[in-house]
Amino acid sequence: MSHCVRLSKQLLRVPTRYWRSATLSQLSDGQGWSRSYSSQSNNSFVMNSFAGKFETAELFPYPDVLTDEQRQNASMFVDPVTKFFEETNDPARNDREERVPPEIMDQLKEMGAFGLQVPAELSGVGLTNTQYARMVEIVGGHDLGIGICLGAHQSIGFKGILLYGTEEQKAKYLPDVATGKKIAAFCLTEPSSGSDASSIQSRAVLSEDGKHYILNGSKIWISNGGIAEIFTVFAQTSIKDPKTGAVKDKISAFVVERAFGGVSSGKPEKKMGIKASNTAEVYFEDVKIPVENLLGEEGEGFKVSMNILNNGRFGMAAALSGTMKKLIEKAVDHASTRVQFGSKLETYGQVQEKIARMALLQYVTESTAYMLSGNMDTGSTEYQLEAAISKIFSSEAAWEVADECIQLYGGMGFMTEAGLERVLRDLRIFRIFEGSNDILRLFVSLTGLQYGGKQLKELEKDMKSLNLGVIFSEGTKRAMRMVGAKSTPSVKKGDIHPDLSGPASQLSQAVGDFGATCEAVLLKYRKHVIHEQYVLKRLADAIIDIYGMAAVISRASKSLSDDVSSSSHEKQLTVVWCDQASERVERLLKSITSTSSLKTDASMSAIAKEVISNRATVPVHPLRV
Repeated sequence: MSHCVRLSKQLLRVPTRYWRSATLSQLSDGQGWSRSYSSQSNNSFVMNSFAGKFETAELFPYPDVLTDEQRQNASMFVDPVTKFFEETNDPARNDREERVPPEIMDQLKEMGAFGLQVPAELSGVGLTNTQYARMVEIVGGHDLGIGICLGAHQSIGFKGILLYGTEEQKAKYLPDVATGKKIAAFCLTEPSSGSDASSIQSRAVLSEDGKHYILNGSKIWISNGGIAEIFTVFAQTSIKDPKTGAVKDKISAFVVERAFGGVSSGKPEKKMGIKASNTAEVYFEDVKIPVENLLGEEGEGFKVSMNILNNGRFGMAAALSGTMKKLIEKAVDHASTRVQFGSKLETYGQVQEKIARMALLQYVTESTAYMLSGNMDTGSTEYQLEAAISKIFSSEAAWEVADECIQLYGGMGFMTEAGLERVLRDLRIFRIFEGSNDILRLFVSLTGLQYGGKQLKELEKDMKSLNLGVIFSEGTKRAMRMVGAKSTPSVKKGDIHPDLSGPASQLSQAVGDFGATCEAVLLKYRKHVIHEQYVLKRLADAIIDIYGMAAVISRASKSLSDDVSSSSHEKQLTVVWCDQASERVERLLKSITSTSSLKTDASMSAIAKEVISNRATVPVHPLRV
């Protein structure tokens, strides 16, 4: 054991003081790396994977969180909502007219669609996260433009009042926004602060009498910005440190009414997609905000914005799961009727491969969406990485499914009449807004590495205090890796169905390898890891695949145990997905330490710098003219 301890001491010189002070606010679109994670373990599967720990508390069994009454209530909504979108709403018309028609808005209000998660006593429907996910899944399958209108209103627009509002604020504002009497919007983005949310310029100054804040500034690309009456606005405020007396600018959050005066909106933006949703610039000129409209604590607006976005992301995966379902239905319908070269398209291997790939992507997306919403409903608080992953994966998966659906349709898919090009245009924004996928990948990796670094620091403390049990356990793992052997966490017997033992082993291996790679990355780059974006992206891509594996294994295990009609098909989906994902994870992790990959990374950077320096492509034209 002493040999293990010596090896561990050699490997554990990680400057964790860096992790306590570093932030990602400069890189984040509402996703600041500002939380200081405690060294105590939490139940997040993703977070613990960065420390090489196989945490299954929120993984197995697959969440089954609805009571019989809640399930029945959700069922009561499914048919009428589906019927409304299939028989009354016309997404092509909405896209063409670039608005949601007033009569459609009125019917949505009557259905309670604007206050799905507001408590019933405040005029809302009072749905749980899982029930809400089921509703937005239906919306996502029919009209993403309306989905954005509804989501911008309640998923982020007034979500801050639900999460941080005082009882007085909730009583004043929630009834009106829940019934749709007043539309809400979330105002964070500015011309100078796209992915850099901390650099916002809007400012709120406390009046001399201390009764109002005076707000000046503007926000761009605000969903519902031109039609909203209630705004959650983020602005710089001067905060005095009570101990030192120093004054610093910090972001605060406010509930702002258009009726306050000084609030105006620009013309609706012309966009590639989601044209039915209103997007406009919003201006604030000497707006007097009562001090009681401060949302949360003064100077904590950045945290408020992060938690609003984190809390709302699970709905995106659910909505896009619905989008993919409808696209798959269209693809299968076309493939089963279209005849080419004397046979139906469905008989050709390449077509079958496309349809199978679509089904895999939809299954993973749906599995992560309802695992996340279920965990949130049971009280999970450390779900920000799972939420970010579900957003990244679902937005990219839906784009691929839409693209392949158009490919299956051929020239017909390119025509407006088929309705597919509208869906593709609508989907493009999902990889950008509410945290661009590029930034979220950095957020996932750096937040996870921060947690992993804390765990290493704790082990170092245990060594100094001679906590022999921990030292032996962790030291042995590191000693095995030093001599080329692998230490793999294992799935507990009974957590998964026996038919999925193969995928479970692949998941365990992936988590073990991933944790070891994270440790190696921390030891190699130390505080400079924040600049290693090639490495960080590969880590993010690996953990995205690992979380997808975990979600489908958990869901398929439950289906097999419950003997549901689709269990055999779900098993097949899970086996194929885990086979492919485990191979990708292995390649990604090897590339992080591969000499050839590092050389390629350096060459890619050099190529980019030359193109940037030249302000155009560099090669001389082959015709020399």
